[in-house]
Amino acid sequence: MNTQAFELFFSLLTLVTLAATLSVIAIRLVGADTDVGRSILASLAAHRMAICAAITGTSMLGSLYFSEVADFVPCTLCWYQRIAMYSLAIITSIAAIRKDDIRVYVIALASIGAVISAYHWLLERFPGIDAGVCSTAVPCDLVWFEKFGFVTLPFMALTAFCAVLVVVTLPSRSET
Repeated sequence: MNTQAFELFFSLLTLVTLAATLSVIAIRLVGADTDVGRSILASLAAHRMAICAAITGTSMLGSLYFSEVADFVPCTLCWYQRIAMYSLAIITSIAAIRKDDIRVYVIALASIGAVISAYHWLLERFPGIDAGVCSTAVPCDLVWFEKFGFVTLPFMALTAFCAVLVVVTLPSRSET
């Protein structure tokens, strides 16, 4: 497979993740009082760490593909996002296996990663907002690829971080 096929695959996966995340938010806002809504939310909450591990693990593998195989050199902000994402991939995988509740740590890392990703995505659109964190060797406003008019690497990371935040903050049955 060529790089363009992977770009399209991960872009479509991002859109599916975004749609699923927005669906969960909608269920929490308007459908949590129904039996179906409660059932969906409870099922997701019961497997929250495994879902988060799948999201962050896939994101980590995707970023490794784009940097190591496709030779997209990560910028400074990409590295900061990777620090959060790779850490999340490791701790959510361990938590899923051990059935540990580490939501507070996941929320902290995913929130930091989401802020950096959002800034990075905005920086791609508005290069003038650079606060001096980017280098001239690998500028943060360099867009390696863009699908559907808005899906770029920082947007993919932002979607993953937001999905993790939505899933990890789902209340358990005992918390409702």
